[in-house]
This record gives sequence, C-alpha cells and structure tokens, in this order.
Amino acid sequence: MAASSSTISIGVVGYGHLGQYLVERILNEGVELGLTLAFVWNRNSDKLKGSVPDELIISDLSTFADRKCDVIIEVCHPQIVKDFGLHFLSQSHFMVGSPSALCDPDLNQKLRVAAKQHGRTLYVPSGALWGGQDIQRLNDSGALKALFIRMSKHPSCFRLTGDMPSDWTEGRRVLFSGSVAELCPLAPNNVNTMAAAAVAAGTLGFPGVQGEIVSDTALSDYHVVEVEVTGADGFSVHTVRRNPAKLGAVTGSATYNSFWHSLLVCKGHGGRVYLC
Repeated sequence: MAASSSTISIGVVGYGHLGQYLVERILNEGVELGLTLAFVWNRNSDKLKGSVPDELIISDLSTFADRKCDVIIEVCHPQIVKDFGLHFLSQSHFMVGSPSALCDPDLNQKLRVAAKQHGRTLYVPSGALWGGQDIQRLNDSGALKALFIRMSKHPSCFRLTGDMPSDWTEGRRVLFSGSVAELCPLAPNNVNTMAAAAVAAGTLGFPGVQGEIVSDTALSDYHVVEVEVTGADGFSVHTVRRNPAKLGAVTGSATYNSFWHSLLVCKGHGGRVYLC
C-alpha cells in the first residue's frame, strides 16, 4: 500500500456534490476505517480552497502519480475517464464514477486490457442500480436474456446533449427509448445507473441493454429507477426504486451513501472489472 500496510490512500477526481460528500467522509471517518486522502482535483481548483487542506489539492491532474494512491475515484465527467483512465490504471486501482464512458467499445476494451496488464481493478460502482450483483450472477450463469431500465426524473434533473429535447413539458414525457449504447452519449451525467447495469450484463453489453429516460413534472421529490430482468424458462424480476432527490439534482440522495460503501470495497480484486 502507498501509505502503510493497513491504510488505503484515496485520490478524488471531481469536487461536485458527490465529490464533496466523499472527501468530507474520508477526512472525518477515514482514520478509523483505514482510509487516507492523498489528493483532490477539480477543474476549478478555486472551489477547493477553504474546504480541502492546501497540501491535498492538485491543480494539474497529470501530476497525480506523484501522490502514489492505492485507489483513484473519478466523480466528475466521462471525459476524464477517456483522458486519464489508462494512466490511472497504470498506477492505481480505479473507480469509475462515470461508467457511461464505457459505452465507447474501444475505450472499454483498452481499460479492461490495462487493468489486466497492470494487475489493477477497474471498479464500477452500483450507484442507483438495485440488484446489480444478481444481474451479474444471472449473466454469468448464461441465463440472462434481456434487461430493460427506465429512469424517470423531474425535467430539472436532466443534463442532456445534442438534439435531446430540453424544454419543460408539463406531465410525463419519454425523452429517449433504445439501447444504452445510444443513450449514454446523449445523457452522460444521467444514465450511469444504466451503464453499471450494462457492465453487470456483460453478455448483452451496452448495445443489448435497453434503456428509457422519462421527464415527469410530478416527480418533484424523488427519482424513479425501474429494472426489468428477463431470464430463461419464464424467469423475470421487476424492481422499482424511489430515490429521494431535490429539484435539479442529478444524483438522488441515497446514491451518495451507495457510492461511499462502494468505495469501502475498493481494496484490490486483481486485474479485472469489478462491480461494487
């Protein structure tokens, strides 16, 4: 380990709401849990001043290796995964907080190869996905036949790109329905739950997992994630998860704690992809 045989050193890339939450918990609870903070990076480093100790702030992310982390967690944007993911894995285990980046098949494959080559684990947090481990087990047994995920949120909670509709239509409106591979580039900040599911359902992958995002002005207090799993011989599971969320919140409140517990799992699982 970089710090000691019993301490895991963490680098946090991104200081939005989720990054702030993780940094605060590491600073406040890390010692008793065997975690220490190695560095924090944010695109605007001024945001870190006064909240993060100066000695933990790095303004140039390309210098991350100087901090010798055990685990690096990205919680900002898929572009960071594309630009730095391979470099991170050459030095540390890497937890991808924006797994929508993995919809790029070339990047996905390169990250998997790098993890194996360097003996590092590429961690994919479950986030708001309920039953991810069960989906993965069904997939690994060869019995997974189909997977569909619907995410419904208040229109203020979506961050959409391209030609996706952005006006606030009163009531319920389906914004997109199709493969998760097509959806991820259109709503990269909103569909990480679907991306995690596509990783769990490896035989279907991003092209095979189907997703739908729904704008609903009635959902002013929570996000709704519905998962429909179809297996062999008539097997099926349908779950509905209501995640409390404020207006405009990309991430539901329960997902913060989910990320924290995912981070606690990141102690090294060999050179592979690991859903946590």
